[in-house]
Amino acid sequence: MPDQPKHLLLVEDESALREAVAEQLADRGYHVEQADSGEAALARLSDFAFDVIITDLRLPGIDGSAVVDAAVERYPDIVAIVITGYGTVKGAVEAIKRGAWDFVSKPFQIDELTHVLDSALEQRRLKSENAYLRAQLEHRYRFEGLIGKSRAMTRLFQLLETVASTNSTTLITGETGTGKEVVARAIHHGGARRSHRFVALNCSAIPETLLEAELFGHVRGAFTGAVGTRQGRLEQAHKGTLFLDEVGTMSTALQMKLLRVLQEREFERVGDSHTTKVDVRVVAATNSDLGRMVAEGQFREDLFYRLNVIPVQIPPLRDRKEDIPLLVQHFLEKYTAPDSAVGPALKSGAARAPVTVSQEAMRRLMSYHWPGNVRQLENAIERAVAFTVGRGLIDVEDLPTELQAPVAPPIGSAVSLPEAGLDLIALVTSIERELIQQSLDRTNGNKGRAARLLNLKRTTLVEKLKRLHR
Repeated sequence: MPDQPKHLLLVEDESALREAVAEQLADRGYHVEQADSGEAALARLSDFAFDVIITDLRLPGIDGSAVVDAAVERYPDIVAIVITGYGTVKGAVEAIKRGAWDFVSKPFQIDELTHVLDSALEQRRLKSENAYLRAQLEHRYRFEGLIGKSRAMTRLFQLLETVASTNSTTLITGETGTGKEVVARAIHHGGARRSHRFVALNCSAIPETLLEAELFGHVRGAFTGAVGTRQGRLEQAHKGTLFLDEVGTMSTALQMKLLRVLQEREFERVGDSHTTKVDVRVVAATNSDLGRMVAEGQFREDLFYRLNVIPVQIPPLRDRKEDIPLLVQHFLEKYTAPDSAVGPALKSGAARAPVTVSQEAMRRLMSYHWPGNVRQLENAIERAVAFTVGRGLIDVEDLPTELQAPVAPPIGSAVSLPEAGLDLIALVTSIERELIQQSLDRTNGNKGRAARLLNLKRTTLVEKLKRLHR
C-alpha cells in the first residue's frame, strides 16, 4: 500500500465490478472516485488532478484509449492503468504507447491489480526522485555559468552565494583564463542588482591616456577628438555593477580617482567641474599579486584595502582536475549545438551528431597542466570539435599538439638522499599519508573512489587509514 493516500479515478461501465474494485481499493487506502463512461471520466479529469486512473479499454461512447490520451495530456505525471477483457494485449500495448504505465487482463484478482498499481506508483516515485536528483546535481555542479564539483569549486560556490547577497566591493584574484569575469557576472546576477546593468572594463586593454575618459566619461572639448559629451562606464553602471578587470595596471593618478569613487560615491567627467553622484557596486579583478605591488610602491595601499573588502580567489584548473570531465562535456554541448559556428555547416534546424571523447584523449586532458586554465581547455575542445569533421569521437590526434605527448608517470623522483642520511620509514609513511589525503580530498572523502585512484582495494585503504590513525 502506498505511504500516503492517493486519489484514484476508476472508469468501468460494469457497475458490479466497478463498485467491488472501488471498495477493495478504498480498503487499501486509496481515495476512489468512479465513472461509468469515458465522457464521465473526462468531466472528472477536467475538475481534479488525480494521481491514478484505472480505465477499461472497452467503454460505451468515448473508449479507454481516448481517456488515457486526455489524462496524460492534461496530467503528464498521472499513473494510468488499463483493463482489457479480450485476452489480447494488442489494445493494451497501444495504450501504453500512448502513455499508460501498465495493464491487467479480465478476469483479474484484486491482488494482481494492486501489485501492478503499486509497481507503477513506485516507478513514478523513482522517476520523480531521479529528476529531482539530476536537478540538484545540476544546481550543485553549476553556479551562474561556473562549473565544478571539486572541493575547491564547492567552497567557491558557497562563498559566491554569500558575496552576491551583499553590496560590498569585491576583489577577484586568479590566474589568466580562470574565469574572473564569469565569477563577477555570477556575483552580479545572484544579487539584488541583477535587474540593472553589468558593465565590464578591461583596464589593460585601453591606453592609459584614454582609460580615464573611458571610466569617467568626458565633456565636449575635453581633449582632442572629444567632439561631444559621453558617459563613462562608471555612469553606465549606475544602480548595477562595474567590473574592473586587470585593475593592477591602473596608473597611480587614476588609482587615486577610483579611491575617491569608492569612498565618496561621486566623480567628475574629464574636462567637467560638475560632480556626479553614482550608486554602483565595484567588482575588481587581477592576476597580479596586489599585496606585492603595494609593498613595491606600484599600487596604492589604501585602494588595495578598499577593493579587497571581500576577497575571492579562483583556483587554477590544475588544482581541480576532477572538474575537467564536467567542463569537457559542457564545451562539447556548446560547440555541437545546432547554432554553433564550429564544425561543418548544417541545414537549418538540423542537429549535430553527438560527440564524445576517447578515454586516451581524456587521459591527456586530465594529465596536462593547463597554464591557460579553463579558457585554454575551451579552446582545445573547440578545436577538437572542428577537427572531428563529422566523426563522433574526439581522439588524441584531434587535440592541440602540446596535449598529444604521452601521459607522464604521475610521480617523479623528487627525493634526494641527504649526506647525513634519513629516516626511510618516516619518509615513506609521510608520503603515503599525503597521497592518501590527496585522494580523499579529490573524492570528497569517498574511500572507494580514493582507493581506485591509488590502485588499492578499499579494504587495503581502510587498513592503511587505521594504521595511520586517521
